[in-house]
Amino acid sequence: MSDVWSRITTAMNANPEPIQDENVRYEFQLKDGEAKQLVLKHGEAYIEEAGAAQPNCTLKLSAKDLVKMIEGDLSASGAFMFGKLKVDGKMGYALKLESLLSEYTF
Repeated sequence: MSDVWSRITTAMNANPEPIQDENVRYEFQLKDGEAKQLVLKHGEAYIEEAGAAQPNCTLKLSAKDLVKMIEGDLSASGAFMFGKLKVDGKMGYALKLESLLSEYTF
């Protein structure tokens, strides 16, 4: 999964405009046990270990579905409706992430 995290941060940091006004922390808890946090802060994206700080939104899904989400092959709302994604925290953050991810090519 390290390549997936790298793809996300590389793409976002290469084009920081869509995340320029963001100050949010997402935690991804993958079904294989891996958990990471994606931090978007004023035009910078980086990955931290889960539990580094309190996330604004936690997304629980499989690694396969995470890859589909970042590649635009699975919407967060669709994944949620079909039980492939569980969200702890405000669903609005998950929908915002979907919108942000659509700004990038991974």
